[in-house]
Amino acid sequence: MADASDPPRRKLSVRPSTASATPGPAAALPRPSRGSALARVMRKARADAAAAAPAVAPPDPATPPTRSRAAADAPRAARARGDDAASRAATPRSRRDPVSDTAPARRAGPRAPTAADARGARARRDVDPAATGTRAPRPSKNAAWDVAPPRPATRREVPAPAVALRVADDALVRVSKLMSERGLCSRREADVYIERGWVFVDGQRVTELGTRALPSQTITLDRLAQARQQSQVTVLLNKPIGVVSAQAEGGYRPAVTLVLPTTQWRIDEADPKFHPAHLKGLAPAGRLDIDSTGLLVLTQDGRIARQLIGADSEIEKEYLVRVEGTLDAAGLELLQHGLELDGVQLRRAQVTWINDDQLRFVLREGRKRQIRRMCEAVGLTVTGLKRIRIGRVKLGSLPLGQWRYLRDEESF
Repeated sequence: MADASDPPRRKLSVRPSTASATPGPAAALPRPSRGSALARVMRKARADAAAAAPAVAPPDPATPPTRSRAAADAPRAARARGDDAASRAATPRSRRDPVSDTAPARRAGPRAPTAADARGARARRDVDPAATGTRAPRPSKNAAWDVAPPRPATRREVPAPAVALRVADDALVRVSKLMSERGLCSRREADVYIERGWVFVDGQRVTELGTRALPSQTITLDRLAQARQQSQVTVLLNKPIGVVSAQAEGGYRPAVTLVLPTTQWRIDEADPKFHPAHLKGLAPAGRLDIDSTGLLVLTQDGRIARQLIGADSEIEKEYLVRVEGTLDAAGLELLQHGLELDGVQLRRAQVTWINDDQLRFVLREGRKRQIRRMCEAVGLTVTGLKRIRIGRVKLGSLPLGQWRYLRDEESF
């Protein structure tokens, strides 16, 4: 029996349902309210299940998400069903056909090998020798020496520079000296050509004085130097007595002062005329005593000077010598070979009688007052000396005190 103090209870009315008493699979259960006992039981069950489940780490932003097998097969299944919309939605835009905006159709037949397949095959062949059908080589006793250690990867290997061979200083010779020895020019001219950049050593231009080179190297001259050499002149002078060959000394005039327009001897009108530029650098190639006469060569060309007075010169010089005294056969043989001057043995000479008081000398060297000193050594006194030939160039009919140019067809 109810107590009078209890509040009145609300009557519940139940309406009959037209559905079956047993709910089917499509029937929905009523959602319990948030404060009901059933809701509290379901929340507790979910909390207990979450506490019992293992902790899952949050996804790493740097790691790209992986597609599930179902997601990967979705485009293929959509293409099989013919569903273009589903295929397009399941295929990334980067792999769609640019024309139809759908997933690319699968190629029929076997797939062509790609570069990735070739790299994989090489990797498998390196790891497993059996993949190539050959047996791996048996390691030897010195297996540690058979296999080279792996080299560290480098960006680019640059070969080491070649080490230049050092040449001893004593093997190098001044370029000017080499030019003089080879007959290219005199050492004085070589210095001028080097300063002007007219000299090449193995094709490289030389402009510094004192430059050294190997004797085996090739030295050439510039065309300007060659043109200058062709313009140089050589003068033949019949020197009189009382004129010195080189520099003025003792009040005597040098031989170069006799080269004047008025003293030129021209046989033919085709002979070149005197020009003041021909006096520049004109120097005697050899000496002739002040009390001697005859052929004297003055030249601007250092090649001719070296040819006539070089240490290795073999140019003959012929003299007519007038003497006083007596000379026997032994003395004549001694003049030809066996005399010494200043402790140096003289080269062999040709000495013959021309007449009773005149001798003919042919020498291959030119010492100071050599013929006079040779005659004094055998008891003879020289009263006259005249040079009539140098090499193949003869004095001829050139008048005393006059001069002429060396012709193009003449050579020593």
